[in-house]
Amino acid sequence: MRTGARLGVDVGRARIGVARCDPGGMIATPVETVARAADGDADVARILEIAREHEVIEIVVGNPLSLSGASTPSTDDAVAFAERLASTGIPVRLVDERLSTVSAQQALRATGKSARKQRPIVDQVAAVIILQHAIDAERDFQRPPGRTIEIPEGPSPL
Repeated sequence: MRTGARLGVDVGRARIGVARCDPGGMIATPVETVARAADGDADVARILEIAREHEVIEIVVGNPLSLSGASTPSTDDAVAFAERLASTGIPVRLVDERLSTVSAQQALRATGKSARKQRPIVDQVAAVIILQHAIDAERDFQRPPGRTIEIPEGPSPL
């Protein structure tokens, strides 16, 4: 298991959930929900700021494939967002996140939170699920999960 904190990111159309894990890669915890920027890079800039604050070794972005494993418009959006993050020079991995939001909603419902009260935090809980799955998989299989986003070298856009 590699040593170092990581961020987990759940990319949504309106919001981005962010979670982090401890440097030992034992447990993921929620950090915040970042508003998706309609234009510009405010969302990427905020996530990079969080990454610097927590001195992470990489960012793990959930890859929302369909249940059959096929790409969807959400998949394309998450991959494009992961590429924007990776273009800044920080290592980014894409990991399968099928049903993470559904699992997060179920977990919050089990605590008695209504759908309206879930909205501000469901993205953070989904990010926790994505990151916890990734660090558990790395520990179990002794290799980093998912795939690395490779960006051609050149100047960073941010």
